[in-house]
Amino acid sequence: MTRRKTKFSHDALSAGPKEVFGSRMSYRPYGLPVAKEGLPFIGIAAAIMLLTFILTDIWWVDLFFVLLTLFVIYFFRDPDREITDDPSAIVSPADGKVIKIRRVKDDRFLNADVMKISIFMSVFNVHVNRVPAASRVLEVRYNPGKFLVASVDKASLLNEQNAIIAEGPTGQKYAFNQIAGLIARRIVCYAGVGMSFDRGERFGLIRFGSRVDVYLPLDCRMEVRYGQKVQAGASVLAYWPTTSDTGIDTGIETDEE
Repeated sequence: MTRRKTKFSHDALSAGPKEVFGSRMSYRPYGLPVAKEGLPFIGIAAAIMLLTFILTDIWWVDLFFVLLTLFVIYFFRDPDREITDDPSAIVSPADGKVIKIRRVKDDRFLNADVMKISIFMSVFNVHVNRVPAASRVLEVRYNPGKFLVASVDKASLLNEQNAIIAEGPTGQKYAFNQIAGLIARRIVCYAGVGMSFDRGERFGLIRFGSRVDVYLPLDCRMEVRYGQKVQAGASVLAYWPTTSDTGIDTGIETDEE
């Protein structure tokens, strides 16, 4: 896969997040209303639906498979999103609900104290994942594991997961980690070492319920709140530090990981 290189600039952040910025639309790369990884599942569901129409005249059986096919299409939907042009913005990598914002000691990815933001995706959320910021991929780590409920704390350690460690536009390292859930059995990731991505660009998906954790440097300014519902690419989680920033919000829970 060939990608253009994203230009990284410290000067681009000097204006700070209070300046007025525009936005851009992020369009589906294949022009399809669904993620291409979902096409086999949609095809199978549609084929079963047609067979039930042919082989049975039981209305509730036909209705069940019609609804199942529609749900599979709905699950793999891939809507276009409006992405902010603010270079200091760090956007959500996933649709869902923020279930944790916590300062932790991260010994797995960045070897530093970081701010950890956890986003839980139910089966009703869009499951296409997007890169939080203009980034260059430094490392991709896949680890097989269990399939515990993704909202519990130990899921970030025990579940199947795929972590991306990247360099952001400020030159600082950060990480985002795809975590499989109770029903999810497949993590898809397009990112490879050395690739560069734009903010809000698609990099993968997780099938059928899951979670994404984001690990940010402590000097990022938190924008998101606990319990907030976010959209991948469209919702701002935090801002990279600028010359006017003095630090992160205080009073956020501190923990060890």
